[in-house]
Amino acid sequence: MIADRSTAASSAPRGGATVGLLTELPALEANVVRHLRHWFGGDETRIALLHELQTSLGPVIGRQAYENFGRLCNFCVTEGRRPLVRHGMTCTCLGADENCFANLVAAAARGEYEDASLLASLIVQPRQAQRAAILAARIGMVLDQLSAQQASPAAHSTQLQPLSATLH
Repeated sequence: MIADRSTAASSAPRGGATVGLLTELPALEANVVRHLRHWFGGDETRIALLHELQTSLGPVIGRQAYENFGRLCNFCVTEGRRPLVRHGMTCTCLGADENCFANLVAAAARGEYEDASLLASLIVQPRQAQRAAILAARIGMVLDQLSAQQASPAAHSTQLQPLSATLH
């Protein structure tokens, strides 16, 4: 019986392990995870992402944001240490890889390049981590501004805040 558990556990992608809920994330990180799922969801979801960014940012900046986000995603695939695991489009869970990717973008957006490079090294080959952090900064600053614009006082008052840093 123990052998069966270890075999089942080893076949599940480690990066897909649930580490939280999307609703627990700050706006920027939640949007990054949502965009990541859209990027890898297929042609229809990519078109929806492009439309959303162009509606929110205007046609030129929206297209640039879409292309920069795509460059980061594609870079993580081509230079990845392993496949980047994602949860489904409508899933409320937050996967380990998704969380790492979102934190990479958030750290880069805020100018925390050492942290961004460290997080990137968990996703891409370590020699490519700095380049991934630079790509993340390009899109992160735009998405950070967009997330701040989308946030409303009502959203902040209804968002649940953890009582401590300990989850379990």
